[in-house]
Amino acid sequence: MRVFDYAKASQKLLTNEIVGMISAIYEFKGKQDLYIASKPDVLLAMQENAKVQSTGASNRIEGIITTEERLKAICREYAEPKTRGEKEIAGYREVLNLVHESYDYMPPRSNIILQMHRDLYQYSGADFGGKFKNVDNIIEEIDRDGKRKVRFNPTPAYQTPAAIEQLADEYIEKISKSEIDPLILIPMFVLDFLCIHPFNDGNGRMSRLLTLLLLYRSGFIVGKYISLEMIIEKTKDSYYDTLQESSFNWHEDENDYLPFVRYTLGIILSAYRDFSQRVELMNDPSLSKPERIRKLFDNTLSKMSKKMIVEKYPDISQVTIEKTLANLLKEGYIIKIGVGKSTTYIKNSN
Repeated sequence: MRVFDYAKASQKLLTNEIVGMISAIYEFKGKQDLYIASKPDVLLAMQENAKVQSTGASNRIEGIITTEERLKAICREYAEPKTRGEKEIAGYREVLNLVHESYDYMPPRSNIILQMHRDLYQYSGADFGGKFKNVDNIIEEIDRDGKRKVRFNPTPAYQTPAAIEQLADEYIEKISKSEIDPLILIPMFVLDFLCIHPFNDGNGRMSRLLTLLLLYRSGFIVGKYISLEMIIEKTKDSYYDTLQESSFNWHEDENDYLPFVRYTLGIILSAYRDFSQRVELMNDPSLSKPERIRKLFDNTLSKMSKKMIVEKYPDISQVTIEKTLANLLKEGYIIKIGVGKSTTYIKNSN
């Protein structure tokens, strides 16, 4: 069975690039509390939006989909889940809320991980919720021709409980001794969790919930306000590529954690940059709400929908957003693309 030794493995990870990313994240973390204290009401709305985005994105990555209206209704508990997929979405909502509210009391021990998995399936009636896998599983990929091939053979079922125990022990020992930076330890733990693949189903969603849990426990709470899962969904190909790259020769204890660590740090850094930009604009007394919307187009080359603007600035009413977009269109500052629900806007670069 694979033996986990993070002291040894982490020595190869402190490249100039990784150190630079870690330093940048700590700089944002230093401003975190000031941001949170500055606009508590607005940040509460951002938090509620992020919960919906995280729940939707993490489930969509696994092919579990419902409409945007149903997703919001289920996440905000306005509606009961109907389909199997919606029941799993409701389960994710429950575990995500638990992580948000109780992370300080949830060390990543086997019993906590099993309870999280049990709650993930609490509405679906699945009999494997809260239990380690009872059969060996494989990680497959499907090529463009629809052919399946084995990408990775995880830890055998009979070794899984002991592997998770050892993984948890190693992480908790190293994090408690402050021997290795948590921003290095967390992606290493998550990669090993995914390579063990301890459950019959739900491993990907559990890995993302554990990522949030471990980040929160180490003081990196940006995921409460900016959905890390949605950033992962948008970079899904890179996620799977780095996961495959870092899992190569994992059973032989010769795998390279660096690609997955770099990818994870990039996700965290992207979230902090977005968070910082939003809050700094909200805190700028010289900017009116329409001017903040204009700035939003100044700071991105991407297309923006009304929904995206509402999610970024929940303190700005939809009426103000619509009036501002109409004015920006009139003066030729932005261009309208598409019609109806698919309408988006982009800054006019001409």
